Amino acid sequence: MKRLMIMISLLSGLLLMIHAQHDTIRIIVIGAHPDDPDGDAGGTAILWSKMGHAVKFVSVTNGDAGHFAMGGGELAKRRIQEAKEAGRRFGVEYEVLDNHDGELTPDLEIRKEIIRLIRDWKADIVITHRPNDYHPDHRYTAMLVQDAAYMVIVPNIAADTPPLKTNPVFLYAQDYFKKPNPFTPDIAVSIDDVMEQKIYATAAHESQYFEWLPWTGGRLDEVPTGEKERLDYLANRYRAGVSPEVREALIKWYGKEKGSAVKYAEAFEICEFGRRPNEEEILKLFPMLGKK
Repeated sequence: MKRLMIMISLLSGLLLMIHAQHDTIRIIVIGAHPDDPDGDAGGTAILWSKMGHAVKFVSVTNGDAGHFAMGGGELAKRRIQEAKEAGRRFGVEYEVLDNHDGELTPDLEIRKEIIRLIRDWKADIVITHRPNDYHPDHRYTAMLVQDAAYMVIVPNIAADTPPLKTNPVFLYAQDYFKKPNPFTPDIAVSIDDVMEQKIYATAAHESQYFEWLPWTGGRLDEVPTGEKERLDYLANRYRAGVSPEVREALIKWYGKEKGSAVKYAEAFEICEFGRRPNEEEILKLFPMLGKK
């Protein structure tokens, strides 16, 4: 009897493990630079992670050009360490690829690398930039991910890595570029409850938010030195409010009362090259939605 009870207990644990693995949503966010995934989907990543889902951030370049006083290998090492710390704060895995910042091209070998990453992660959702963007690295990252979209299920492409059985849902992160076409917020997620954590996590990229970006805007002398003051300084980047289009999407997914009250949101556009989810599937992939 005791042996039978042990076997039943072990079997129950195995079934629970299989069930948990089956229910786990696997998300990969692919940005051009080591801080891009954080800004594009950091809040939603925290929500997924807190629900027990698996999130990975990938930077396609090592960020070795994004500074005014340092560069090359020294800067790349610094940015990799910042990304690792940010990943710890977000609760996600963070990988930085060894491609030069500012010199990215949508070549075949990098495309295969992206295909392998998506396959290895067994991604249900892939998030990246839109292809119309001010930065060439952002544009080419978008092209690389788009070009990987169908190929992740083709066995004879990057044949050393098993293909996915189902094409993931590919999503674009929000931007504000209007030409040749503006961003469409098909999905909008309230990140009010985790906004403070998102700011704390992105602050790990000190070389960017407190040095490089203020320098490019001629405002380096405005950056405070204290930790609390720096977090407040960084929070100001997100106080522009929610656009009318994103507000409409929030109301669709959260209902009028809750959607109208959201202060901070991240929004995503569905890419036509991946799987086209219906509303029921979106609610499964974004379990933080639908709580009206």
